[in-house]
Amino acid sequence: MARTVGIGRQDFEKLRTRNNFYIDKTHFIKEWWEADDDVTLITRPRRFGKTLNMSMLEKFFSVRYAGRGELFEGLTVWEDKKYRELQGTYPVISLSFANVKESDYEGAKYSINQILEDLYRTNIFLLEEGFLTENEIEYFQSVNSGMRETTAAWAIHRMSGFLSRYYGKKVIILLDEYDTPMQEAYVSGYWEELTGFIRSLFNSSFKTNPYLERAVMTGITRVSKESVFSDLNNLEVITTTSDKYEDVFGFTEEEVFDALDEFGMSDRKEDVKHWYDGFTFGNITDIYNPWSVINYLSKGKFRTYWANTSSNSLIGRLIQESSKSIKQSFERLLAGEHLITPVDEQIVYNMLGADEAAIWSLLLASGYLKIIRVEEYAENGSGINVLNCELAVTNLEVRLMFGGMIRGWFAGNRSDYNDFIKALLENDLKAMNAYMNKVALGTFSYFDTGKKPSESEPERFYHGFVLGLMVELNDKYVVSSNRESGFGRYDVVLEPKNKSDDAIIIEFKVQDANDGEKDLSDTVKASLRQIENKNYEAVLLSKGIEKNHIRKLGFAFCGKRVLIGDNAEKL
Repeated sequence: MARTVGIGRQDFEKLRTRNNFYIDKTHFIKEWWEADDDVTLITRPRRFGKTLNMSMLEKFFSVRYAGRGELFEGLTVWEDKKYRELQGTYPVISLSFANVKESDYEGAKYSINQILEDLYRTNIFLLEEGFLTENEIEYFQSVNSGMRETTAAWAIHRMSGFLSRYYGKKVIILLDEYDTPMQEAYVSGYWEELTGFIRSLFNSSFKTNPYLERAVMTGITRVSKESVFSDLNNLEVITTTSDKYEDVFGFTEEEVFDALDEFGMSDRKEDVKHWYDGFTFGNITDIYNPWSVINYLSKGKFRTYWANTSSNSLIGRLIQESSKSIKQSFERLLAGEHLITPVDEQIVYNMLGADEAAIWSLLLASGYLKIIRVEEYAENGSGINVLNCELAVTNLEVRLMFGGMIRGWFAGNRSDYNDFIKALLENDLKAMNAYMNKVALGTFSYFDTGKKPSESEPERFYHGFVLGLMVELNDKYVVSSNRESGFGRYDVVLEPKNKSDDAIIIEFKVQDANDGEKDLSDTVKASLRQIENKNYEAVLLSKGIEKNHIRKLGFAFCGKRVLIGDNAEKL
């Protein structure tokens, strides 16, 4: 009989006592313990079992769970007598920053202080045992949500000392989702303030802490050493390309297929693979997204479960406001092509707005892209090895998530945008102009579009608009941009999947008075002449599309004003 699937269950004790569906990952306990590293940082995409595995470590090692061996009976770790004797023998400090998502520094600091206050409340028994000194009691009682930064920075260190002295053993520290506050700080503009505080906290907790036995931190990204880990030279970093713990987070294909057999879904294996496979950790390929697999086992329906579990605001903003070249690369990825780019697994958040490689690195770390091929090289003679990777969109679920994200860019003008698409398909030039001006007026600012030709590359909005076309017309057209055809590179070509439909060539042009373009109609004519002079239709003609089935549109822009003309006009 198939076990019950508990959706969202991240507490190892509840999962085991209620006989919920669980794939045994307890070999991680042995692998981590025998690696004997001081401080281990493990990065994996969200919803890949980080929190559950941290809960598993806590229940295994914590003295609070001494004598609770039944939680591990029948699992891999319990087969070894050495580990049966190790269970429940260490003081453990277990914390999570998963909910620190504040919009300003004071709010973030308050939330972290509250977490530290809760840690002290959990160990309030120390005040009752009579072994703390008066100064220690005073410090203990000073740990609260309104405490000074210096008090907070030493809170984990001091609690480690109290527990170590009480139990006669050094402490294991577990910190889950360590980077969540830092991502929020970047988005909300208080990065420098927060990282200074976090650096002090981490230094006292993980570096200058004589009471520390070992520690594990988990997160989505490896935040740059200079930001928060500058004083930690005892840090073992496990990223998605590392060989260690490669099958611990996420489900292997064998595990997924066994689960489908258990739930009577053996005939769905290829579909599940198409939707939720695609991740590679270390040398293991075909790692599946566990959150989506579990939801599918429960509901039996293919949905974008993982992609919709939390906000993608940072990713969406970075792509939406990105340069022309990033949008064009993103277009190719959505079209199923691959991207070759340097990837630095050490994320430098304050470079995300300026460094294209940093954006692709974040997308890879977050699980939205997968590595097809990787090699190492030394960049700019610096001696630092940077991964040069061939990347692709991870799977169908992620591709659909990106589609929803792009639709969201036009959400405030959804009706007008849909009407524009309809007018485009019906070749209604008057309606196209009316609706496109409404869309542009409402959305240009979100794409950070310049008003002068020298400020546009050309045009962040225009290529965001192209991505919108790709999403909305995916069932009817193959949409491509900036490809060679004839004697140049066209802006946009819509190649019909049904050859009886018209193909469409679009050329964008920003009005430039220096070129004699007194009004937008001059700019439209210039864009249409360029389509003809550069013979952009060559690529379509070579595919058997007849000349009379090729429509040509010139889009002229001046700020937020748009004028569209077609090849039916006299040039």
